[in-house]
Amino acid sequence: MVEQDTYCGQVVAIRGGVVDVRFSDKLPPLRSLLLAGEEQDVVVEVALHLGEHLVRCTALTPTHGLALGAPVRATDQPLTAPVGKGILGRVFNVFGQPIDQQGPVANTQLRSVHGRPLELAERATKAEIFVTGIKAIDVLAPLERGGKAGLFGGAGVGKTVLITELIHNMVGRHEGVSIFCGIGERCREGEELYRQMQESGVLDNTVMVFGQMNEPPGARFRVGLAAVTMAEYFRDDLGQDVLLLVDNIFRFIQAGMELSGMLGMMPSRLGYQPTMATELAELEERIGNTQRGAITSIQAVYVPADDFTDPAAVHTFSHLSASIVLSRKRAGEGLYPAVDLLNSGSKMLAPTVVGERHYGLARAVRQTLAGYEELKDIIAMLGFEELAWEDRRTVMRARRLERFFTQPFYTTEQFTGLDGRSVALEEALAGCERILNDEFNEAPEQLLFMIGGIDEADRRLQEAGPAQQASS
Repeated sequence: MVEQDTYCGQVVAIRGGVVDVRFSDKLPPLRSLLLAGEEQDVVVEVALHLGEHLVRCTALTPTHGLALGAPVRATDQPLTAPVGKGILGRVFNVFGQPIDQQGPVANTQLRSVHGRPLELAERATKAEIFVTGIKAIDVLAPLERGGKAGLFGGAGVGKTVLITELIHNMVGRHEGVSIFCGIGERCREGEELYRQMQESGVLDNTVMVFGQMNEPPGARFRVGLAAVTMAEYFRDDLGQDVLLLVDNIFRFIQAGMELSGMLGMMPSRLGYQPTMATELAELEERIGNTQRGAITSIQAVYVPADDFTDPAAVHTFSHLSASIVLSRKRAGEGLYPAVDLLNSGSKMLAPTVVGERHYGLARAVRQTLAGYEELKDIIAMLGFEELAWEDRRTVMRARRLERFFTQPFYTTEQFTGLDGRSVALEEALAGCERILNDEFNEAPEQLLFMIGGIDEADRRLQEAGPAQQASS
């Protein structure tokens, strides 16, 4: 950190992660860092000016051992993050320090994490689809290039696998980079994700930034800005497409709520900070697409007590253009990726954006799957044979569509023994169209399980043809 006209103050109050500091001369600017303690090992950030000589700060490191009267040195510098090609393949904390025990980072420069949001004039106004190569997402919940998508799902339904596959496809399809931001991440989750990314070969084109759950709320509150600053470098300076993965955006709001209470602000509804909408917008509005490149974000969203009217959920959803819901029931049936085909959706799924054919096929797929859901109780009570012929056709189409939307991933090849597939959007749409036209009603539904494009089903059918004839 560069020292500029440093001057000293004194700690006069400590309340958990909030520290009050008195200065005899001028006050340090808001959002600048102060180094407190005899060893200057406690880093705090100026949050409020309380008078001519008093500032209130939020701690970015634990305040254990900090005593009243301890000296505080002002730096007049904001929190910074390293940017440059040298950060690829590395893991950082909120201060931009590498925590992967791989030595210092070369070929980087430091930038303030407090960047400005994109102006409307800078944004690309054309709505574009961000093709992922994953059939279930591209057909039923297409992502917006430069947009934000919510990823909903509990533990064990395949969030991490889906994230690593998206990172893999980002490198292959868009020649871009990925940045993973762990806000309030458990150390176990971070270590497991790092190991999985190493094993699946996507780490070299990924940057990981963590504000761990055991760190003060100030660190968890700023780590998202550090990740966005790194993403902006690749978008604005290098003109690349960036995939920004955030886990979990609710913990960003939660950290702000903790800080708000300790700073003495009057709480809003349900105890949230009164500045929640502004703070969330400061982060979200920096994510977008320009004429040179785009930052596309996928954010894991926790909905408190499954209450979608909760202020945190309402404000988060207002920024999202797509929702990807992972289903535990689908995961239990072995249908991976476990994307809930009926509850996932996107604002991009409109005829003016994706075209009439894609829109019509997606609607037909949803209608078929919804019809199957309604018939499941009747099948359980009376059996499939009691259904009318048209209802039987609906069931056969739906079951084949469910299996067609499964897909082997590149990042799970070592576990499943199946070669990964990345499917073009046109191939995925052609497969849906042929299934809806009953072309595979006579074929066993398992023929469509864990394939890429529909041409794979044709090959399987040809290979199985002689064997079926011999058995008959």
